[in-house]
Amino acid sequence: MDAEPLRFDLVVIGSGPAGEKGAAQAAYFGKSVALVERSHQLGGAAANTGTLPSKTLRETALFLSGFRNRALTGVHLTFKHEVTVRDFMEHEQRVTAHERERIGFNLERHHVRVFQGAARFESPGVVAVDAPEGGVRLAADVILVAVGSKPHHPPGYDFRDPRILDSDTILLLHDIPASMLVVGGGVIGCEYACMFAVLGVAVTIVESRDRLCGGLDAEVSRALEAQMRAMGVVIKFGETVAAVDHDQELRVTLKSGAVLAPSTILVSSGREGNSDSLGLEKIGVEAGDRGLIRVDARFRTSAPGVYAVGDVIGNPALASTAMEQARVAMVDAFQLKYKEVVAPILPFGIYTIPECSMAGETEETLRKQGVPYIVGRADYASNARGQIIGDSSGFLKLLFHRDDMRLLGVHVIGEQATELIHVGLTALLLRQTSDIFISTCYNYPTLSELYKYATYDALGRRARMLQEQPSDVETAT
Repeated sequence: MDAEPLRFDLVVIGSGPAGEKGAAQAAYFGKSVALVERSHQLGGAAANTGTLPSKTLRETALFLSGFRNRALTGVHLTFKHEVTVRDFMEHEQRVTAHERERIGFNLERHHVRVFQGAARFESPGVVAVDAPEGGVRLAADVILVAVGSKPHHPPGYDFRDPRILDSDTILLLHDIPASMLVVGGGVIGCEYACMFAVLGVAVTIVESRDRLCGGLDAEVSRALEAQMRAMGVVIKFGETVAAVDHDQELRVTLKSGAVLAPSTILVSSGREGNSDSLGLEKIGVEAGDRGLIRVDARFRTSAPGVYAVGDVIGNPALASTAMEQARVAMVDAFQLKYKEVVAPILPFGIYTIPECSMAGETEETLRKQGVPYIVGRADYASNARGQIIGDSSGFLKLLFHRDDMRLLGVHVIGEQATELIHVGLTALLLRQTSDIFISTCYNYPTLSELYKYATYDALGRRARMLQEQPSDVETAT
């Protein structure tokens, strides 16, 4: 690799959601772009081991188990045969392949030149690409680091044992296990716990905190916990794994002294940035805790011309957010007249069973800020579409400012929650009040009607509260 480097306006490292959209954004405005991907497959973790595969597996689990039809009167579904890994994975593999093709086509139509190999900084503005068939050097004034993340491996687990899995290797399961211990009750742990529970796997979650998915509104978290327990998931709060013995059978000793013998273990202890092999020291950039790269508000690193976006910079570590970060970074890098900021309010979707989604404030954050608020709720059980789809336990929860009824937060648990959230998200971004939901005519029967009735509930609560205690009550729950 002694030849002069190939020069581009932009070099992108990584082809996940952030890398793809960053490359396409710059290329759309006429910039010459090179993209480097170390894997033989495009798409990063989102397409190959994370977001898309896990959500596809969820849908497959719901279909194969008949769980989605559990409340439909007169409908009784049973397995025609024992579920196999082929049954479970075939649709996921087909969807993943289609997404890889889509990404490749998108890069091709934007004239982005793709290089396969491992990228590392050779010097400021120069990236070396190491590949078995021969390396190449790329040069650019702007470099976008979008290398994503990988599962964190805490000490105490031998991940060489095929029975001990992380969120990547769980996709390589040969058989559906009889039982599974999930270490960590965060988003990924809960998502996989639900998937395997509906397939009849005996699932136990060990969580050191006192609730699931800590970022959720507490009421939604409790509702999720209740529904997971109803599915048969055993949840042990305030517990950690003290030791794992690898004999013919796995034996897991918990901090409390309890001993478990699961068929397999899923370790879900967060993720860490894929920054260790980039040679960041060559450009004066130091990765922080768990390999995360520090950036400013416009996603600039401490090295001139080098930007970083997506999972490698840490929270919120969402595919949707990563795309927006990359677009904003490229607008800043090339001084384009386009998207200059990431939206101030972001949606969060958790693909558990049932789905959970939120945007804006929670009751806890409003109480900490001393903001007076009103809660409005509407249940799926009282909604015609909720009855049609057989979801009797979901609900929509809206948080309004007590004084002017401006919407402050939206929380949903139930079927289609990650779709339903967008109605409220748009209202939040537009700083709308309760009037927007009262004045809107929604299709019938739809889950979107829940917004109107949750708002009626909030207005009724506010009227009663002001009548009873017009000046002393700070919050209503």
